[in-house]
Amino acid sequence: MADATLDAKGLNCPLPIVKAKKSLKGLNSGETLEVLSTDPGSILDFESFCKATGNVLMEQSENGGVFQFLIQKGA
Repeated sequence: MADATLDAKGLNCPLPIVKAKKSLKGLNSGETLEVLSTDPGSILDFESFCKATGNVLMEQSENGGVFQFLIQKGA
């Protein structure tokens, strides 16, 4: 269970990343953010975002055109 959820469905790049970055600022290190997106480009975007920011992409999945990402905030 994530500590926070961001519904970014219907938003296109770069908005899911921008909103996720803002949401992560409100979390403590080690807490998790679930992001829901319908943008197929968000798969590569979130992989790159996590590598660049030191956050951990713990899971990613797709169900009915909705992509779900579980991100753990880094130190």
